[in-house]
Amino acid sequence: MDISNKPDCPFCNPDNSKIVLANSHAAAFYDGFPVSPGHSLIIPKRHIASFFEAGGEEHAALFGLLAEMREFLVKEHNPDGFNIGINDGHAAGQTVMHLHIHLIPRYAGDQPDPRGGVRWIFPDKAAYWKT
Repeated sequence: MDISNKPDCPFCNPDNSKIVLANSHAAAFYDGFPVSPGHSLIIPKRHIASFFEAGGEEHAALFGLLAEMREFLVKEHNPDGFNIGINDGHAAGQTVMHLHIHLIPRYAGDQPDPRGGVRWIFPDKAAYWKT
């Protein structure tokens, strides 16, 4: 697969055997450090750091592949829900500076109370229903 080659970027030199799905502008593979079974990443083939650097065709390709990967994971892992996330910039927790979308399958009972989802990045503000 032809992905922009930036030697210090782990997503620019993927092991092609680990790519699950791909299209003209994006690729999907399992996260190397999954938080749940099936945790996947969708990346652009072009090396860009931010979601906001992607063009319209890239956005369409990324979201199309996100939907395809979701369907794949439904068949393979039968999750009960999903979290979808992008850490965009160092302040947001991005550690690999190549845009990647996390598709995280969720399973009933994987957390005692999953309400608030991604809001738990700020635990004191997550349980807004208790205020």
